[in-house]
Amino acid sequence: MGKAHSNAFAQVGRFFDTPYRLRMKVLCGRDVPRLAVNASSWGWEETESDWRKIIDRSDIDIVDIALPNDLHCEAAVAALQAGKIVFCEKPLANTLKEAITMSSAANGRHTMVWFNYRRVPAVAYAKQLIEAGRLGQIFHYRGVYQQQWGPDKSRPVNWKMDPEQAGHGVIGDLLSHSVDLALFLNGGIGELTAFSHIFFPGRQVEDAVLSILQFENGSVGSLEATRYGIGHLNGNGFEIQGESGMLRFDLEDLNRLEYFDATEPAPMQGVRRIMMTDQQHPYGKNFWRPGHVIGYEHTFIAALGDFLTALSNDEPFHPDFEDGLRVQRVLDAVLRSAGSKFWETITA
Repeated sequence: MGKAHSNAFAQVGRFFDTPYRLRMKVLCGRDVPRLAVNASSWGWEETESDWRKIIDRSDIDIVDIALPNDLHCEAAVAALQAGKIVFCEKPLANTLKEAITMSSAANGRHTMVWFNYRRVPAVAYAKQLIEAGRLGQIFHYRGVYQQQWGPDKSRPVNWKMDPEQAGHGVIGDLLSHSVDLALFLNGGIGELTAFSHIFFPGRQVEDAVLSILQFENGSVGSLEATRYGIGHLNGNGFEIQGESGMLRFDLEDLNRLEYFDATEPAPMQGVRRIMMTDQQHPYGKNFWRPGHVIGYEHTFIAALGDFLTALSNDEPFHPDFEDGLRVQRVLDAVLRSAGSKFWETITA
């Protein structure tokens, strides 16, 4: 994630008109030799192996946290107490208790959680269509996040496989993105039931999780995340069905949004595959000309650009730590249900 974040810091001023000029001051990390190489490659002025040594520096305004999950809470609270703007990778924390602590520490300060998929133009446009009533009453929401690296025995073991550092497997790593998109597009979740599964012998964090949901708007849904989704390198998708139409998206085809208009005469009905590069589409005027596609990296640039625009106008930005806490409450219910085998209510 360091690459994606560094690229956004370096590029945002080229695509978004904000009054801020970001100075990439200090890059922190534990691997000192690799740290120096990355700092040189991405334009960071200094390096530091202990994040605690920079928190109180007066020349640091923004602290961006891309640490293992178990360190999010300590680093974020320290930075907030030092008066910094704080960005944090997802999930916000390892536990609901930590997420509550972080959200409380924010206390109105400017924060961001890197749920960058909200800034995919197709996702942002889907939000606009839903708010415009193009789907009518929503019946079903299905979200699925699939990757296929789970069975790979040659893959080096990293902190994401350590329950102490990661907290959990796909629930925090992948399902958190699916939950955020569900809340963003379809509103609050009232209750759910879920179960998780480990395919890899001896692995201590879950490889897959499935959940059935009841949304507050009366629709029903399902969310699924897996590292055993063979055939999908990074398949983050959703399908939303309502009385007047359907929307479908897959991150592996991120410049397209599928839309079905059920209000058209039956002989004319069919799924449209909309190319999301028009100047009137979200972020169409920030990046390239029509027909020129964008990539994964642009979602981080757009998230940062929107944050800086909101900051300059003294306006709220989403997703902030409060939004991250809402996601964490759903993840907590998933964990509770996977353990109890019963329906669980989302705690307020």
